[in-house]
Amino acid sequence: MGGYSIKHQQALHFVTLTVVGWIDLFTKKEYKEIILENLAFCQQNKGLTVHAFVIMSNHIHLIIQVENPHSLSNVLRDFKNYSTICLLKSIMSTLESRREWLLYMFEFFGRKTGVKHQIWQYGNAPIQLASPDFILQKLTYIHNNPVRAGWVENPTDYTYSSASNYVSGNGVFEVTLLQIMDGTGWIKNI
Repeated sequence: MGGYSIKHQQALHFVTLTVVGWIDLFTKKEYKEIILENLAFCQQNKGLTVHAFVIMSNHIHLIIQVENPHSLSNVLRDFKNYSTICLLKSIMSTLESRREWLLYMFEFFGRKTGVKHQIWQYGNAPIQLASPDFILQKLTYIHNNPVRAGWVENPTDYTYSSASNYVSGNGVFEVTLLQIMDGTGWIKNI
């Protein structure tokens, strides 16, 4: 997923954060909660606005943006660095049947890049979202990910997604709902 760059740091973006080797790390609730805690920290301290998210077993999709003076590149870097520390600490300190294997794999990928442990692939495949149709396409893609994976029948049935935020106003994590202009000039929630 390399080769992409974020040209407009405060613009609305669709990003994908992928675990190295597509390892199914986020199979435990504790690891998903670490992701949400780290996203909340970035919301409170780094100017991050999360509009949509889904945590899959080996990757995360987000529609996000940041406020000046922050840059999206720096926020994503900091998020990845700190979440790596938190995830590794959790893997080492909780009952994890895959502990040795996970640590071996994260060390293996880390050796390739000169770090002790690497959890996240480099790059975020950022796509700037400008048109209402493209925003809606990516929002639908995010929310239907667990359905396509066969985990749930309805997007709102998956806990670690913002789908229920958009349908009922409630979710496991607070997001800022996206609004778009329709063809008549009315602003509406999507």
